[in-house]
Amino acid sequence: MAGPPPRGKPWGGRFTGPTDPAAERFTASLGFDRRLWPYDLEGSRAWARALHRAGLLTKEELAQILGGLDEVGQELAAGAFPFRPELEDIHMNIERRLQEKAGAVGGKLHTGRSRNDQIALDERLYLRDVIGRIDRGLREVQSALIRRAEEHLDVPMPGYTHLQRAQPILLSHHVLAYVFMLQRDRERFRDCLGRVNVLPLGSGALAGTAFAIDRDALARDLGFARPSSNSLDAVSDRDFLLEFLSAAAILGMHWSRLAADLTLWATAEFGFVEFSDAFATGSSIMPQKKNPDVAELIRGKCGRLYGNLLAVLTTLKGLPLAYNSDMQEDKEPLFDTVDALEAILGVLPPMLASLTFNAERMREAAGADYSTATDLADYLVRKGLPFRQAHEVVGGVVRHAIETKRALEALSLEELKRFSPLFVADVFQAISVEASLRARAVSGGTAPEAVRRALAEAKALAAEGL
Repeated sequence: MAGPPPRGKPWGGRFTGPTDPAAERFTASLGFDRRLWPYDLEGSRAWARALHRAGLLTKEELAQILGGLDEVGQELAAGAFPFRPELEDIHMNIERRLQEKAGAVGGKLHTGRSRNDQIALDERLYLRDVIGRIDRGLREVQSALIRRAEEHLDVPMPGYTHLQRAQPILLSHHVLAYVFMLQRDRERFRDCLGRVNVLPLGSGALAGTAFAIDRDALARDLGFARPSSNSLDAVSDRDFLLEFLSAAAILGMHWSRLAADLTLWATAEFGFVEFSDAFATGSSIMPQKKNPDVAELIRGKCGRLYGNLLAVLTTLKGLPLAYNSDMQEDKEPLFDTVDALEAILGVLPPMLASLTFNAERMREAAGADYSTATDLADYLVRKGLPFRQAHEVVGGVVRHAIETKRALEALSLEELKRFSPLFVADVFQAISVEASLRARAVSGGTAPEAVRRALAEAKALAAEGL
């Protein structure tokens, strides 16, 4: 003999037996999708207005529903909402509570609407807000970096390739590199926003709604650029979410590289920077330690961002159209990524502001290890020697300097002339750190004048909103 139908389920009419308690817990999403409640309410209000425009709700019924939704929103905002796990998700919890507040008319709200287009709408509304917050946060990080670049505008330091000292650069040039990286991140999120801002509501479960809903008016009501063009695509599409996760993963990579630079620079071997006590921790066993834990965790969270992108890509792979419950698995990775980004955005600007740079140590290191050898080769090129020959000549000069344990500028003119007669007295003016920096005045270069132009450009970019 069949048991009672599923208790309180909005779809229970078809069923004669109860849901297994383990299955009920396994399929419920309320534990994580409840954070979408502001967007579910926003979409529900707009849907009620669309039903009214279509003649499916009277003016009085619309007022009852909107009033009931306002009461539900007040409970949710106050933390007094009576969540019911057996109702599975935030959508059905809000709908059932609406009926308790507004009466039977609340049951009309779901006319022509499915949870499939409802959740697609909620996620898009949510991401639209999130992208705005992330852009504002990234502008704060850019501004923090720009301030540090201004404060140390003319401080030289070694630039690196392969983690080996390569050529002198300005600290401000290095810092501004991250400003322009973050600008590309902002552009990616901005591009993503264009594809987020498409209305799926009105697509129903998969085939479109059977009622005369004006979707263009609905899109305008909710601030979307346009309604979706295909109902099957609209309810099954999570490309916009993947694009967001991808942009977040690339941003995480940039933050990880910045954190890697700072943690290296804070080592005794580099000694270029010191973290403030507010953004460092000690060791439980070694009293002398000062560990850059905040920067290390910023670097570490990059792996989570990668993993969340891969998780959703894998979930969606091979899913037949249209909606499948597998797609419920998109939310926890999405929310985890958003939480990680916002946590980093909260801590990164003040951490950057509190760094203490050791300008003297950087300046000393900038000229060490034959870092102006390329300038010596460029000197010979200006005298008419082809670069490949100049490179070979200077390689010999460097080998001689290493063998005699001297810096390039400590060699005599007579010694240099043994390698090329093109060396004359002005050679020593070309191989100082300052000369090396001044020589790279091309757009995007590390010369002080070029960096000042880049700084002005960076300020203008950071001032621009979405």
